[in-house]
Amino acid sequence: MEGGDVIVNGTVAEGFEPVREAFAANFALLGEHGAAVAVYRDGRRVVDLWAGAKDVDGTAPWESGTAQIVRSATKGVVAAGLLLLHQRGELDLDAPVGTYWPEYKAAGKERTLVRHLLAHRAGVPVLDRPLTPAEAADPDLGAAAVAAQSPVWEPGTDHGYHAQTYSWLTGELVRRVTGRPVGEWLADEIAGPVGADLWLGLPEAERGRVGRVGDIEAPQSAGALKLRPKRSVSAAYADPDSLTRRAFAAITPLPDENDPAYRAAALPASNGIATADGLARVYASLIGEVDGGVRLFTPETVELARAEQSAGPDRVLVVATRFGLGYMLHGSASPLLSPGSFGHPGRGGALAFADPESGIAFGYVTNGFRKSVTADPRAQALVRALKVALGALGA
Repeated sequence: MEGGDVIVNGTVAEGFEPVREAFAANFALLGEHGAAVAVYRDGRRVVDLWAGAKDVDGTAPWESGTAQIVRSATKGVVAAGLLLLHQRGELDLDAPVGTYWPEYKAAGKERTLVRHLLAHRAGVPVLDRPLTPAEAADPDLGAAAVAAQSPVWEPGTDHGYHAQTYSWLTGELVRRVTGRPVGEWLADEIAGPVGADLWLGLPEAERGRVGRVGDIEAPQSAGALKLRPKRSVSAAYADPDSLTRRAFAAITPLPDENDPAYRAAALPASNGIATADGLARVYASLIGEVDGGVRLFTPETVELARAEQSAGPDRVLVVATRFGLGYMLHGSASPLLSPGSFGHPGRGGALAFADPESGIAFGYVTNGFRKSVTADPRAQALVRALKVALGALGA
């Protein structure tokens, strides 16, 4: 099938053709350069599509196994790891973080609970001294930085997106509980058992599968909606002293996301690398068996994941956000499939989520990042098409 000049490869199950049509339209109308989308229903893959170029600045074709950096969509994967540790009785969500990580008790953080880290309520979205990309890649330096940081609000009393510091907060907690580096542990306990093409710390042997990413502008055409952020949001991003700017600048200067050294690091907030199928497959395993095999979460853990922990004006993102335990929940800032969905976007592109009621798991990756933070128009077009398909199927 062709979308404009782009050939859309892959398959869709009967009834899911609207997703293929929306995917093609993203190339024809929304400036997509290269992307893939995968959808599972009740543990079986029903959408597997890819198109365009592997590299945002190249012409080599995207292939079936092409992977991309997914930015903050990584957060949902490490959250699954922490909830899995809780499910196994190794991590108490209501224990102080200092129970597992004594150094974290410093600077007024002794009452910070594990659930506060997952729900963006820890009060440490910024670092008084930002880390360089090389420092950020060192788990010891990152952990020491957040452990020494004074909170900007009393932990547990408010919420604000921990855009970058989530890496060291969650990564160190996994390391303290398991005794293993977070990337290795996730590979052995989540990606491996599920059969997902997903890495936190890209192995050298997989480098050739991963495309180059970059920023792209929305097309200036009648068919593309020009989205303008609210003035308050624009002001927050423009003010170097705002929590918004400081949170995203916890790593300064911004890393080169195409640098092999950055991709080899394990930063759970920002640099996971995955195929669309890998993301969808992980989320499918959270809510049911995949291909009749492994299931990671019990029904009780699914309810924990999507139980609202934070809601309302976000101290960092400025708009209203909703968080469960490590997951964004359906809302105006991050529309998902239904009110019961839980997942995580990646800034300017990627999206992954599960919807337990419909049995749907969704993954979308791209090599072209837009200015959107939590609701990319291309991903949203695919979600809307998925709703149409499910409605027609009577789901």
